[in-house]
Amino acid sequence: MYLDHLVILANDLEAGVAHAEASLGLRPQPGGRHVRFGTHNALLSIGEGLYLEVLAPEPEAQHPGKPRWLGLEGFDGPPRLANWVCATDDLDEALDDAPFAGEPVNLQRGDLRWRIAIPADGRLPMGGAFPTLIQWETQPCGTCLPDRGCRLRSVAIQAPLAREALVAMGGELPDGRVTLTGADAFRISAEIDTPDGPRHLA
Repeated sequence: MYLDHLVILANDLEAGVAHAEASLGLRPQPGGRHVRFGTHNALLSIGEGLYLEVLAPEPEAQHPGKPRWLGLEGFDGPPRLANWVCATDDLDEALDDAPFAGEPVNLQRGDLRWRIAIPADGRLPMGGAFPTLIQWETQPCGTCLPDRGCRLRSVAIQAPLAREALVAMGGELPDGRVTLTGADAFRISAEIDTPDGPRHLA
């Protein structure tokens, strides 16, 4: 398991993109639609195959009739960094060890194909302490984005179930830049080097 991308959630994609741009000084590029979940996104490389995703409901799309993914169902408030996603080479095996992470869903957008674990209620595994799991069946999305000069420096995650999540990960975090500590509520923030210097994203 290794860090794949970070997710900003927003109720409106343009507002989410503006939040990313205000934080980092760079505007994420248009991504695409996820018809199955009624969402669309924008993307920004943050180096070494990693990327930042801005995710929001698509106004023209009907509600999918089931909870939206990646914690978007019931999301409120201003746009914010709200999720972390880790890739695995074998999603089924990973879910055998962490069944609470969800059920595998097959998705495709253009030439990209991937499988992702989604809990039935659309919420984040362990309240966000445990990452969303993804398996790329094509070249990972992060390797297809232009290099804009951003490099992830660190990710700080605070969550009530931090200790339990660390146990579920075998006692080791998937990336040395990630810290996970206990807290009374879930929070995630990142430090990212940009062409204009280090920036904070939350």
